Amino acid sequence: MTGAGVRSLVLALALAGAFAAGLSGCGSTPSRDTTMQAPAGAGSAARRGGYYKDDGPGSDIPANLDAIADAEPRLEPLHRFANRPYSVFGQQYVPATELSAFRQRGRASWYGRRFHGKPTSSGEPYDMYAMTAAHPTLPIPSYARVTNPANGRAIVVRINDRGPFHKDRIIDLSYAGAHRLGYVNAGSAPVEVETILPHEMALSAPLQRAQGLTVGRGVFLQLGTFSSAAKAEGLRARVRDEFETLADRLELHEDGSRYRVQLGPFASADEARDEAGRIAAALDIRPFVVTR
Repeated sequence: MTGAGVRSLVLALALAGAFAAGLSGCGSTPSRDTTMQAPAGAGSAARRGGYYKDDGPGSDIPANLDAIADAEPRLEPLHRFANRPYSVFGQQYVPATELSAFRQRGRASWYGRRFHGKPTSSGEPYDMYAMTAAHPTLPIPSYARVTNPANGRAIVVRINDRGPFHKDRIIDLSYAGAHRLGYVNAGSAPVEVETILPHEMALSAPLQRAQGLTVGRGVFLQLGTFSSAAKAEGLRARVRDEFETLADRLELHEDGSRYRVQLGPFASADEARDEAGRIAAALDIRPFVVTR
């Protein structure tokens, strides 16, 4: 049984009482049937992505999945009802009610068309082509960086749903998120999940375009985000002065009213993290890995 199979049950719990009254239009939640449809064989599961029942990618997949932006972290009030303790199949879950440091390693799965357009635990409609995720206990809403260590890819997602409730899964990503992390055809993959805290949010907005041109792809370190080009240039100069060997790998990108200083590309996310530690110690900043 996958987390997707019991998602509607958790939603019903989350919508109980006053919440149910406030979201009376949620009667379109999918069936509570949690029977797993057995695949025809190992090869079949790989081809179908290992998804629950007919919960596949759909027939209208956008052509620009690679260009779908990461969620942009921002401070939001926590949901009034979606963070209450709840129980699924006899197991008690106690969601966090404040943002705090959190890091978890395990396997991620994804959910798709069976729940597309249906209410999430936050009451918002699920969009399988947005960068969102379901987690059993992280605050709703909150933001997390999810990294696939097998290929070094990393994304930022908004937590707005509960699940999965499978002993071998720690998070359910949207179809778009699983695609970006490179495991949409495999059904699941090992990941690291790390919450994005308020002091990081100014640095966590995704970079999609730079000065009107599509930027190069790869693994980079984001060193800082500024509303002033002069301040961004000042950080680039500090890094260049402290680490002369990095000078030709520093980039300054204009993205609307924001200016981002990035360093790279790196051969892997691990290499980028090693460099991040060195830079953080020397300059008292908090670089983080982005894959674009």
